[in-house]
Amino acid sequence: MDTQEGACLPKLSRVAVCGGTHGNELSGVYLIKELMKRRREADDEEQPILVLSNPRAAQQCLRYIEVDLNRCFSHDALNAPLSDSAPYEVIRSREINAVLGPKGSADSVDFICDLHNTTANMGLCFISCSDSDWISFRKSRNTGCPLKSVLCHIGPTFLSFSASVSVFRFARWCFVTFPRCVFTAMEVGPQPHGVVRSNVYTTMKTALELVLHWIRLFNCGTVFEGGPVDVFTLVKHVDYPRDCSTHDIVAAIHPLLQDKDFCLLNPGDPVFQTFSGETITYNGSESLYPFFINECAYYEKGIAFSLSRKSRVNVPSLRANRDQSR
Repeated sequence: MDTQEGACLPKLSRVAVCGGTHGNELSGVYLIKELMKRRREADDEEQPILVLSNPRAAQQCLRYIEVDLNRCFSHDALNAPLSDSAPYEVIRSREINAVLGPKGSADSVDFICDLHNTTANMGLCFISCSDSDWISFRKSRNTGCPLKSVLCHIGPTFLSFSASVSVFRFARWCFVTFPRCVFTAMEVGPQPHGVVRSNVYTTMKTALELVLHWIRLFNCGTVFEGGPVDVFTLVKHVDYPRDCSTHDIVAAIHPLLQDKDFCLLNPGDPVFQTFSGETITYNGSESLYPFFINECAYYEKGIAFSLSRKSRVNVPSLRANRDQSR
């Protein structure tokens, strides 16, 4: 698409907000519960669809019960025979698929906003899985939001790292992407897992309200002017230094890197400090931008931080085709 021309897209008729995909990321858990409570009290059945994604994990304040729910939405996982011993999250993924999908069908939702917390110092971050998702890019540019936000693009160019499974494998913080559905993951941090901080909760709540307001304006035919958006595109993940025999980590994030998410990392900059006190520097060939630095949930996944490349994308003007829904 020529970004100098305006984009006319179908209205977002079916919108879903999901929280608690990871049950110990409590801002999303409590925000979804609050929205559900308000809906019951108002006897309001209008959009958006509200989903508490992993209620058992949320009840026990765990990331997941048996397996990460983010690993359960590939076509193979959703369509494989279901055994009596199937993990809870596998069963739950099919329940969610029935509500928001079925995946790949014309009945799937038009827009999903999935709510997450991170222990990393990422502030308010919107994550998109498409390099032509003009709606997510445009929302990030201007929702009328007084909050500073970052747009992180987890694009198809990274599929080669794990092409055998689907976007859910490498976009580990993403929830579910239905074909033709606009998907945005909202990451807000820093917040310890198993804790809810009022300021982080309020940031998430305000951002979600503005996203939903933007969608209402879009569906009513408001024309949004185009313009540049700074985007951080995932390049690779970096693991902790490890002992060759035990595979235990032997270093922590260096103090000069800690909390420097989306700040430029140059070759030679300190990245790790070994437990014996030595400094390990970044040996990459280009300057990149780290994010998800020292994310608590990624220790088990072998990720100390991720690296991204910053670019400026020219987003076209955007409006809804009021005569067309998807």
